Order: sequence, then structure tokens, then C-alpha cells
Amino acid sequence: MLRILGRAFCAFLLLAAMFASASPAGAKKARETPIPAAPQTLSASSVSYNSVALRWTAPAVKKGTAITYLVYKDNAYLDRTAETSYIVTGLSPNTVYTFYVKAQDSGGNLSAPSNIFAALTLAEPAPVPSAAPPSALPPETESQDGAEKIIAGYYASWAAYGGYGPDDIAAQALTHINYAFAAIGEDLKIAMGDPYIDPKNFEAIKSLKAGHPGLKILISVGGWNGSARFSDVAASDASRTAFADSAVDFIVRYGFDGIDLDWEYPVSGGKAGNAARNEDRTNFTLLLARLRERLDARGEADGKRYLLSFAGGAGSWYLNNIEPDKASAYADYAIIMAYDIHGPWDCHADLNAPLYAPPESSPQYKWSVDKAVEAWKAKGFPAGKLVVGVPFYGYRYAGVAGGSAGLYGTFASASALTYDKILSSYLSNPAFAKYVHADAMVPWLFDGSTFISYDDEASLSAKAVYVAEKGLAGVSVWELSQNKDGRLLAALAEGLK
Repeated sequence: MLRILGRAFCAFLLLAAMFASASPAGAKKARETPIPAAPQTLSASSVSYNSVALRWTAPAVKKGTAITYLVYKDNAYLDRTAETSYIVTGLSPNTVYTFYVKAQDSGGNLSAPSNIFAALTLAEPAPVPSAAPPSALPPETESQDGAEKIIAGYYASWAAYGGYGPDDIAAQALTHINYAFAAIGEDLKIAMGDPYIDPKNFEAIKSLKAGHPGLKILISVGGWNGSARFSDVAASDASRTAFADSAVDFIVRYGFDGIDLDWEYPVSGGKAGNAARNEDRTNFTLLLARLRERLDARGEADGKRYLLSFAGGAGSWYLNNIEPDKASAYADYAIIMAYDIHGPWDCHADLNAPLYAPPESSPQYKWSVDKAVEAWKAKGFPAGKLVVGVPFYGYRYAGVAGGSAGLYGTFASASALTYDKILSSYLSNPAFAKYVHADAMVPWLFDGSTFISYDDEASLSAKAVYVAEKGLAGVSVWELSQNKDGRLLAALAEGLK
């Protein structure tokens, strides 16, 4: 799913004199009592053209000690908060900002600063075309039955605010659409993720499906920002049953064909503040089992099969936190989120979603789409139920130094950008040279200081061919509004033939 993940710099910047002088008005002098430890892992959960959502990990403190946090922007005190997150607004587009955070106890003692985090705000959004040119779209695709491959696409509810509604989706290119995202309420039951826009979008989705009878529409629950309560949902038989019953009621009420779980993530690895338990590993299987039971019971009454899928991480760490072989018995298929293999959280500019791991030496870990698929299969998940997730976005690294044409160079900051933005602003820019990694089978752009890793028509076609040759279930896109003219969907459909 589209995530602009923050990055903790690999080397702390030792600016002791600056830090010593940068304290807000009224801060008390350090005392002989122990000062708080510094906040850790300052990063960003999202970056837009005019805001950055910061998050950090609280330091360990003595029980009963009250801690507040002082937020600094560009070495100037900005604000104070009692939370371990803060949204900085009023920023300028396409501008680099630096941030750090200090902890302060009730006695006025200030900690050392956290790591410095630098973020490049996005360019201001351009007007969104109202419809996709039909000439770029592939012909109508049959529904996913028998040997037909899945071509699924996530539609993000918030895309409607930018003028890309469900009626703009190239439905003839798809077999499945996952509507992202439904939420989990305080009662641990499914709820609308955006009560303002969802009702309008649901009606438009129903109309879209009416014009394409073979199309399957699933409601996706959770995502990076909506997984806080999954562990609580899965923790007991009563909570699993209540959630499953609410999910069945939800899909029947709004005309969906099934449910897709985007729990990010069981046991560990999700957003700070998410509930998590070691028992998530087995509880996830139990949650799938209860959903399958309730969906089948309703399907028998309605004379149809309701679908159950889930999206999972591409790394071995994720597979160790679920029971893949047991989960496969209940899910119709699983989507491997085979992107964000590298990104702004790394120390070096690298490839977002390489099909194969590059063979040359590099300064950081090696992983790939192929390694992820093989890892899932090795854990007992059937190849015929594996859907490979592909990105319609890339990462832009600024201030790149060293490397080979930027690849593996160090960088100052990085952020995500859509394929449409890459197409309009960078592929047509003569300052950027295009490179293709012959082994990883993905391209990148470089102009001497800016490195852009992305997927294009050729690399996505290669991934689709890989899916077909490996006997996998199909492909899934994150996310549809990031390429509005349909050319990337067309490449996927052609590769799957």
C-alpha cells in the first residue's frame, strides 16, 4: 500500500553546540538529577506538499515520570506535545526541512536531541485529468475463474478528493478491485474508513460493477494507518466472531464480493502505537478461519462465494510472524506487497522493487520480488494462491553522492512520487538519463544528484511474464490513481497473456 516512510539518518550529525543552544523560552537549566534519555527513531509516517507527519519512539523513563516533547524545525523550536507524533503544517512544496525532537520531564530537564530527520516535501499536486484515454487500455478481461490470472488494483478512497473517482477506473483491465480502506471501530467491528466520501464511492463502485459483471469488488480493511486494533480483534474467539459477523454484514449491505485484510503487521513491524502480541501469529490464522466460516455460511444462503484475501509483507520477517501454510487453507489468495524492498529508510539509494536481486556487491541488504515469492512458497503457501503486488509509484532520492549512476550512493532525503509525476516531470526532462538494471530488470533515472527508482511498462510486463511462468495467481497494483491513463495496466495485461 502507498506509504511514505520516514528515515532515521544512518550517521548522527554531531552538532553539539547547536543543540546546546536550541531550547525554547522558559526551559530550566539542567540539574544534577538524571536527565531523560533522547527520543529514538524520529521518522515520518507521511509527507505531502505542505505537511510532514512526524513520529518517534518514547525513551524509557522511571514509572510515574511525565514526559513532554519539544519539536524543532530547521534548528528552531516549533512546538510542544505530549504525544509521540506531531504533524508539521504550513510548509512549502518541494523544499527540504530538517527536524529533531527533545524529551523534557516535569522538572524541566531536557534530553539530548533525537536523530535528525530530513524530509523533502512533494511538489504541489497538478490538476487531475477527469478520465483515462481509452486507447491506452487493454481489452475487457474475463473474471477470475479457472486459468484466468488475477489483475487486481487497490483504489484508495482519498483519490476521489483529487478528482479520480471510481468511475475513472479502467475496469475493463481488471478482474478485482480492492477498496482501501475500511476501518476497525472501538467496538472492534468493521466501519467506514471515511464516512464522508465512502458512501458516494460505494455507490459509484456498485455502478462500475454493474457495467462489468465479471468484476469482483473487495473491501480492504486496515492498511498502514488503520491496523492499530487488529491484534485486539484477533485476540479472542468472541472478538473474532464479532468482527467476522460485522464484516459479512458490511459486504452484503454495500454490495462487495469479499473482504481483504491488510493487517500491517501481526506481532511486530507496524506503525508505532499499534496493539501487538506474540500470539498474533496463531490468532491471525484463527481470524481467517472464523471469517471463512462466516463468509461461507452467508454465501450458501446467497448462492455465491464470498472472497477472502490478505496482503502480506515481502520479507521473511513477516512470514515468521504468521502461519503461511495454515493461512492458505482459508484465503482464496494472498497479495505479496513486493515493493518498498528499498526506500527512504535505507542508508543508500537503491531499487524499490527489483524483480531479481542484483548480483553485484552493494552496501546494504539484497532482496527481490523473486526472493519474496520463493520465501512464501518455502513456507508452504501454494504458488497458485500467490498474487504479486507491483507499485505504480517510485522513490526520489535527493542529494545523492557516489554510487554507480547514483545507484547505492548516499543521499540527503527521499520521498515517494507517483508514476504519473515521474512521467510528466522527469522522463521528459533531458537532464535525467535513464538506466535499466539488466539483472534486477527495473529502471532508474539520474541527473547527477537526484536518483529515481520506479517501475515502467517494460519492467511491469517482465513481472507479469514472471507471474505467468511461475504459475502464480496474478498481480495486484498499489495504487490505481497513480497512473491514470492505463498504460501500466495495459503492460501487465499484455505480460500475462
